Amino acid sequence: MTAEIAGSAPTADPAGMTPPTPLELRRAMGAFASGVTVITGMDGGEPVGFACQAFASVSLEPPLILFCADRGGRTWPKIRRSGRFTVNVLGEDQGDLRDRFGSGGGRRYEDLEWDLSRWGTPALPGVLLHVHAEVDTVHTAGDHDMVIGRVLEVRPGSARRPMIFFRGRFGVDSEPPAALGEAPPLSLGPGRLLNRGTPSTREGDSHRPGVNFPHLCGEGE
Repeated sequence: MTAEIAGSAPTADPAGMTPPTPLELRRAMGAFASGVTVITGMDGGEPVGFACQAFASVSLEPPLILFCADRGGRTWPKIRRSGRFTVNVLGEDQGDLRDRFGSGGGRRYEDLEWDLSRWGTPALPGVLLHVHAEVDTVHTAGDHDMVIGRVLEVRPGSARRPMIFFRGRFGVDSEPPAALGEAPPLSLGPGRLLNRGTPSTREGDSHRPGVNFPHLCGEGE
């Protein structure tokens, strides 16, 4: 097969092919394992936060990171107004933090010990890593915002195994994942994870039964 020459006309779409439905895409993207973070910030004097999988490093020089947030969410606008946030990277045994910030039950900071960082953002206890950053730019991408953050400080935490989400489950050791063509018991979607038995994490309408933590472009509330 000859490589396409730069500048040539794009190949026509195959006949009868249509883009994947939201459910098909959700199931397919479940094959991409990710870590789980909690994005925290302050709204006036009130600590806020949401669980998020959609986190990545962007650049070393300058130091930039990104996360994605549901544009219909309630927490992200509060963090955006404050201009600073902390990414808290969860360990595999921190299910309590995951559930607090990935549910609509309002338990986020209730009876939780946390520290106020030197940057004025909440730092959650016992996590693998704190990344303190300020909002640099925000790009609209469909129903989500892609948030680029300029890193102010990184503070490594405890050294242990990370929390992993894969094929609708937390962890990869317990049982084999479903095949790509099979429907996993619960799955991922833009801005949400599906995980039976856990509360919703999508903001706004989040708190539909069965919706849990964010995926590629996610915000939880």
